[in-house]
Amino acid sequence: MLPSSKFEIALTVALYTEWQSVLTRPEHLPPGANAEAAIGFLRYLASIAHLQDVHFLWRPFLRDPDDDMILECAVASGSQYIVTHNVKDFKRAQELKVNAITPAEFLTLLRSKS
Repeated sequence: MLPSSKFEIALTVALYTEWQSVLTRPEHLPPGANAEAAIGFLRYLASIAHLQDVHFLWRPFLRDPDDDMILECAVASGSQYIVTHNVKDFKRAQELKVNAITPAEFLTLLRSKS
């Protein structure tokens, strides 16, 4: 599935460092995985992602301030979607023409465009 001609991952340096911090926490690692495996996967994602500069900050905009950097990346890159399990935290993203959808909804969307 990755990389795909159907979508592009947009990533900022700030978002990468946040993902690195979160994904290497023991409580977020899959059974049998370690922090090095998580960092390896994250490096792979970064290697296929579009590195996006953000020149305009929308803070504070969302209910959770930690989510603002995700929205800023999406707006700066012209993304249509933020794929997240936290859809409720991104309700206001629609005001900036970005829709928050779940991973399941994103997969359904990709399959319907085949």
